[in-house]
Amino acid sequence: MKIGIFFHKHQVDDSYANILLSALRSGGAEAETVDGEDAIKGFDRLIVLGGDGTVLKAARLAAEAGIPLFGINFGRIGFLTEFERDDLEEAVSLALSEDCDLLDRTMLEVDLGGKRAFCLNECSLLRSVTPQDENKVVRVGVRLDGSDAGEIAADGIIVATPTGSTAYSLSAGGSIMTPECETFMLTPVCAFSMKSRPIVYAASAVLSFTVSEGDLLLYCDGGFFGELRAGSTVVVKRADRVATFLTRNKHGYFMKITEKIK
Repeated sequence: MKIGIFFHKHQVDDSYANILLSALRSGGAEAETVDGEDAIKGFDRLIVLGGDGTVLKAARLAAEAGIPLFGINFGRIGFLTEFERDDLEEAVSLALSEDCDLLDRTMLEVDLGGKRAFCLNECSLLRSVTPQDENKVVRVGVRLDGSDAGEIAADGIIVATPTGSTAYSLSAGGSIMTPECETFMLTPVCAFSMKSRPIVYAASAVLSFTVSEGDLLLYCDGGFFGELRAGSTVVVKRADRVATFLTRNKHGYFMKITEKIK
């Protein structure tokens, strides 16, 4: 078995990665470190050292290569990580296990004028806020599977996967989705109508957003992806790839929510 360790040196000390490498090799695995953006193809599994942002980044690369992964938390909350940094022995055991649970997490595909991105957490259309901008909501026309689905007047729109729903739906007073759901959720940001609530769409749905009024910035998993002005359209749908996570307990999702969100 060939195992890669993905981390950024400014976030994780080399000594921890070296201890992990030694433990994996002692267990019979072939193990190497993968620094930052280096290619991860050829590995059977990937261990990510870092916070949720690092896990999101690694998961997008791993999903493209079809490699399962799990994370060891070196960030703050570590909601997407499987272990804390003191759980090294348990982490090595999971990495070397031939019979462990796998959890497939739905991803989004975002198309902006032919430019594509894949998201594990969310894509966000957010109103630009600078001293020069007018302080008013934007208006975005929504189409569902090619049919008109109305207009949203808000500060922005967030389309979240089940993975991202814990943050965006809970904060908007809605429900959350378990990771294995093949659905995604639309949440208006500071909507003009107070009755506006998150809407869950089936996996087969294709959403398109066309800006009627105002300017919006598009972010994918927190990274800037592009700008939309009046008349611009972005299409969002479920991706044909998933991010696969190794886990100790496939059904421990709500326990993790209790532990991490207090």
